[in-house]
Amino acid sequence: MPDDVVLLPSLGRPASDFTDLVHRLESSGYTARPIEPPRSVAAGANLHDVADAVVTRLFARGVRSFHLVGHAFGNRLARMIAADFPDHIASLTLLAAGGYVPIPPKVLESLVACFDTSLPMDEHLHHVGRAFFAPGHDPSSWTSGWMPEVASWQTAALEATAKEDWWDATAPHVLVIQGLADAVAPPENGRRYVHDHADVARLVEIPDAGHALILEQADRVGQAVVCFLLEVDDADAPDGPS
Repeated sequence: MPDDVVLLPSLGRPASDFTDLVHRLESSGYTARPIEPPRSVAAGANLHDVADAVVTRLFARGVRSFHLVGHAFGNRLARMIAADFPDHIASLTLLAAGGYVPIPPKVLESLVACFDTSLPMDEHLHHVGRAFFAPGHDPSSWTSGWMPEVASWQTAALEATAKEDWWDATAPHVLVIQGLADAVAPPENGRRYVHDHADVARLVEIPDAGHALILEQADRVGQAVVCFLLEVDDADAPDGPS
C-alpha cells in the first residue's frame, strides 16, 4: 500500500501546475511527487524512453511502488509507464485523457500557439483560453509556465511511439476524470477508455471544466482523486476486502 503519488504534468507545462492537488494529497497523508519534465531528452527518444527515465528517477529515490496521476500529455506518459512497469503501479489516475478523438483544427491551432512566446499577451491568452479553459473562465492564471522546448521533445517522443503501445494500458485500479468542456480532449476519449476497461476503470465527468480542469475545478478534481486513492488503499490493505 504505497504512500507515494507521482504526478505528471501537461504538454510543455511545469509540475507546479499540481500545487493545489499536491497540498490536498499531502493533507491526506500521501507523499506527492510531481515530476518536472527535463528541458531536453536524447535525440530520437520515444515515449518508452521517457517512461524509463521517470521510473529510473523514482527508483533512485527509493520509490518502488506508487500511485500514478497524469494530466493531459501526462496521462499518455502515465499510461506508457503503466504498460512498461505494471508491477510498480498501484493505481492510475488520468486527467483530461485524450488521444482517441482528434482535436478540432481550430483548437489544435490554439494549442500550438500557446507555445509561441512571441505573441502579444492578449492574442496568447485568447489561444490559451480556447485550448485549455471552459467558456467564461479566465485563462490569465496560465499566462506563464509555457515551455516550447519541452513541448517540442514531448511531441516528438509521442509521435515516435505507436498509440497501441500506451492507449490500452491499465492498472489494478483506474480513475478517469474528464472535463465536459474540454476542447483538446473531448469527453468521448474518457468514455471510450472506460467502456473498454470497465473491469478496472471508473469515470468522473466534471461540468464547466476544460483541459485545465486541475485549475478550473480544483475542489472537484482534488476530492475525486483523494477519495479514489483512499478507497484503493483501503481495498488493498491486508485486512481490506478482496
